[in-house]
Amino acid sequence: MSSEFLWYIPNQNDPGHRGDDVVTGHNSLDTLTEQALALEEHGWGGALLGTGWGRPDTFTVATALAARTTTFKPLIAIRPGYWRPANFASAAATLQHLSAGRVLVNIVSGKDNLPAYGDSEGDQAHRYGRTAEFLRIVRRLWAEENVTFSGEHFSVTGSTVVPRLPVPPRLYFGGASEAAEKVAAAEADVQLFWGETYDGVAERIDRLKQLSASLGREHAPLEFGLRITTLVRDTTEQAWADAEAKVASMARSTFDPNRFVAVGQQRLLDLAARGDVLDDNLYTAPGKFGGGGAGTTWLVGSASDVASSLRKYQNLGISHFVLSDTPYLPEIKRQGQELLPLLLG
Repeated sequence: MSSEFLWYIPNQNDPGHRGDDVVTGHNSLDTLTEQALALEEHGWGGALLGTGWGRPDTFTVATALAARTTTFKPLIAIRPGYWRPANFASAAATLQHLSAGRVLVNIVSGKDNLPAYGDSEGDQAHRYGRTAEFLRIVRRLWAEENVTFSGEHFSVTGSTVVPRLPVPPRLYFGGASEAAEKVAAAEADVQLFWGETYDGVAERIDRLKQLSASLGREHAPLEFGLRITTLVRDTTEQAWADAEAKVASMARSTFDPNRFVAVGQQRLLDLAARGDVLDDNLYTAPGKFGGGGAGTTWLVGSASDVASSLRKYQNLGISHFVLSDTPYLPEIKRQGQELLPLLLG
């Protein structure tokens, strides 16, 4: 199975995301397009665009970037509840048609400021039950005509989405709780992991494969992806010096150790108890000082060091990678020139 390598484009209202050095016009169309075009030029398949209330609308940003690029694939993070399934299925089908099949979708079920856009949710079972229904309806609307579905959370009656899609967008999904993994095993195309250890990833892949079988999965076999920070420098020594300097700077900032964390985030934070450096070069210290999500653990080293680690994840069954480091634009170029050739050659 060939591997896919994506990056991350920060559609953020405030500058300085994870230390990015662009301040003026950081989220202008020209700045974001410059990053997307650099991704095309340096061998990347596309980029994840994050979502959350308080950010620019992710789907709008993705549409604008798709219009200014030719091969760039936006991995568009979206939330059930922010979108209703029929509205989203129609919007994504339209962009998939206009972009000649370049749309990827990342379904997010984590916490958000739901009241700000008139949404609400119950407990974890309710949240992931709603996500499962959303995925089922969207899949049917992309494949069938006159769809009728009546569920606990969503319903449609005689619904047909146009244009019709010969190849629908792929559905990525994250989450490490038992409820989340059941949704992924039954309904997603790609399960995304954050930067866990080799043994942690291997254990989760095995469990998800067993879950897929026990739940009677009706789709093509579930595939697996890794979303992680990759800090690459010319030498191993320089990479670790820069990584430690970054963490020292993070340690001086305000950090709330009691902030809410989801199951997947807690798994990453728990790794720090096993040591600051695990496996070959998985750096856990950033999580102690405010690193969140893909910024909680980093792969650190020369291009050869990091490529070696990523190949080990590939050998475990990971075929989709979403990498990043800041400042974003220089690192798109650096890692495209130094890291990707070691993985794509």
